[in-house]
Amino acid sequence: MNMISVNEARALVEKTVLPVDNWERISVAKGINRVLYETVNSPINMPPFRQSAMDGYAICVGEHTTYTIAGEVKAGDSYHPTLKKGEAFRIFTGAPVPNTANAVIMQEKVRVANNRIQLESEVCINENIRPIGEQVSRDEVALKKGSVLTPAAIGYLTTLGITEVNVYRKPNIAIVITGNELAPPGQNLKHGQIYESNAQMLTAALLQMGHSKVSHYKVSDNYPQTVKVLNNVIRSHDLVLVSGGISVGDYDFVGKALDELGVTEHFYKVKQKPGKPLFFGSKEGTMIFALPGNPASALSCFYMYVYTALQIRTGHENYALPIVTARSLSHCNTKGDRVQFLKAIYKNGTVEILEGQSSAMLHTFALSNALVRIPEVVDVVEKDDPVAVILLPIN
Repeated sequence: MNMISVNEARALVEKTVLPVDNWERISVAKGINRVLYETVNSPINMPPFRQSAMDGYAICVGEHTTYTIAGEVKAGDSYHPTLKKGEAFRIFTGAPVPNTANAVIMQEKVRVANNRIQLESEVCINENIRPIGEQVSRDEVALKKGSVLTPAAIGYLTTLGITEVNVYRKPNIAIVITGNELAPPGQNLKHGQIYESNAQMLTAALLQMGHSKVSHYKVSDNYPQTVKVLNNVIRSHDLVLVSGGISVGDYDFVGKALDELGVTEHFYKVKQKPGKPLFFGSKEGTMIFALPGNPASALSCFYMYVYTALQIRTGHENYALPIVTARSLSHCNTKGDRVQFLKAIYKNGTVEILEGQSSAMLHTFALSNALVRIPEVVDVVEKDDPVAVILLPIN
């Protein structure tokens, strides 16, 4: 398959990946950013009683402008006082409005003297009364399938007395690290070795998205072992991320192994920098992304493709990272034949493109909160030029 464009690659991910047809039941309190697998109907009216929207006085609007204060109703009171003609009840925000009252007048709009109130402005029927079911009525839709459980949504469901909901199941994820040159952090490096960082970097990115079912595997540059490990993880996981071994070197065995295992190739090699040697495939419902081994390339590909795939898989309708237009604070030569994703710092409508854009370097990525997307036809970005900025989910 020939190298494809960024737009074609993203379209293939969006077309190929489907929301998982499975759910799990979770506590609403622990559901932040999860997506509802099914519509939730309200088990109660909200509010469940006529509720005062203000501190003031419950009255029956009529010919009177003066009322005798006959008592008070506080939030949480359960008794039902009856107003007689010319009576008012002191009432507080959130308290149940007596059935015989048809308005609540704000305390700022009355004069109080000798246990009586004098109205100082007109009051309309049902003024400052929240009717039963004003937010939602019993058995009506509270939140539709596909709704994201934001803090507000969690609060809303909790006000309805709902403690558990069904959400899209999160995938089991495997990260497979390849490369004889990689040593675990903490041990002394031998000549020719470097510390392995992609596993922890990708795990952190997954955790930030709320994905904690992550397993790690290490494969040496050995073809039979590569086939064996990939076969096992593909059969036992929903998503497999392979780091390294996908290029065309003599010891890059991942592509050959995936082919032997019957993985369907959706694309291999994208016309972008960094991250050209990117593979996306699938087998029996398992998604496989083989990422470049260079750390900055791997992370760029994660944000551009894996992030989207995971969001779609878990039911998110807004599955792509946000893109804004910003004014460049930098002059940058970008001549090339591929789309470029440049590490950058975005702030208040402006963006600074950083030095050190090598695919092997993470030091500038560590400072970045955005990627600037430069089209392949652009040779140079001048200061003050408008550029497309992809906002990373790290703030």
